Amino acid sequence: MPTYIDLWRFTDQGLRNIKSLFSRSVLENTGKIAETFGGRVIHSYAVMGEYDAVAITEFPSDEASKASGLVVCSGGDRRLTTLRAFTTEELADMLKKLS
Repeated sequence: MPTYIDLWRFTDQGLRNIKSLFSRSVLENTGKIAETFGGRVIHSYAVMGEYDAVAITEFPSDEASKASGLVVCSGGDRRLTTLRAFTTEELADMLKKLS
């Protein structure tokens, strides 16, 4: 299943609700949303720097990843940048196809 790296930034509203965003129920709900689209959250982290949180996820397709992200962002607390991640094996397969 494809892997994605989700980079989260909190909106002003999200910063006002910061305690609830890191509550177990919100984190579990985010996982449940991913599951409704056939995905799963592998790991999530609070981070320092340009982004506020990072999640490593798996979804069956780009469309499923995007749909899940839209649902999570619809609450207005977070903005999302998603990166499609490729394993070294996947990259090696791609490189074999280059002429």
